Amino acid sequence: MRALVTGGTGFVGAHVARALAQAGHEVRVLHRRSSRLTALDGVPFESAYGDVTDAQAVRAACQGVEHVFHVAAVADYWRADPGHMFAVNVDGTRHVLAAARQAGVKRVVFTSSAAALGMRPDGRPASEADRFNLPPARFPYGHSKALAEEHALEAAAAGQEVVIVNPVVILGPGDINRISGEFVIRIRRSGRWLPVPPGGVAVTDVRDVARWHLAAAERGVSGERYILGSENYAYRDWFALIAEMVGAPRPILSIPHFVLPPLAAALDALRAIGLRLPLDGNQTRLSGRQILFDFSKTWAALGGPNVPMRQSVADTYDWYRAHGML
Repeated sequence: MRALVTGGTGFVGAHVARALAQAGHEVRVLHRRSSRLTALDGVPFESAYGDVTDAQAVRAACQGVEHVFHVAAVADYWRADPGHMFAVNVDGTRHVLAAARQAGVKRVVFTSSAAALGMRPDGRPASEADRFNLPPARFPYGHSKALAEEHALEAAAAGQEVVIVNPVVILGPGDINRISGEFVIRIRRSGRWLPVPPGGVAVTDVRDVARWHLAAAERGVSGERYILGSENYAYRDWFALIAEMVGAPRPILSIPHFVLPPLAAALDALRAIGLRLPLDGNQTRLSGRQILFDFSKTWAALGGPNVPMRQSVADTYDWYRAHGML
């Protein structure tokens, strides 16, 4: 297989490119000339220059490939300009789908997000059948991915081979931009004094996410979504596991539900006047909810996870420590 990976210099994309190369496939990576390529160290790949907001560059990158893994996205939404995020996440997906169709690509695997799924009000794990139902203005990242999925589903309905994968919170070595790995860094630094929110979180390892991408290309059903996840945790249990693995005291400060709305409003106000903060009001609001998912469809179709989350946390911590990021 000759495959194109968009976003191949980032955390997930680099692992997808690495998994493809290790499986014996030819890899092409779409990236800007200024992109850091350190995440791809040791991976044989061909460069295609440009980014997904440039339709002409995407068309050129799709020529002569059999599969496209569209991983490129703005994921650190609390740091990003919303206009740029929608241009990359929505318009970029539309460009990739059109270019793949014009080039006769066999299949597109689109990396969406569990954030594009709806949340069940009773707190039970959500499934692939649940559609985005959060306020778009408050949760623009999930909204952008839901809009991108609409393009993917329309393409699949028209006959294009498109499989959607929806990763949950991803850990593992190589998280250069400290997106989900921020959990590990904060607990290592703050230990028992890190506040514990009352909600829950779904997590997985990046190496399983990459493996599931390849499985989706081989065995996924066009027009279907697959939630990529390993475990659901209450935050108190998740923080305790991380603390154990990084050698930090277990966090003991629990945040009651009633504190979250005013705290979120305060964070929004501070960010509105230009203060740079490590989280935003939307993250704070969600931290009080049980953001849990049902992984049974993915495990049945694509296989279960191989990397236990204890190992994932340990490997994440070791990678950060080895790269001087603690």
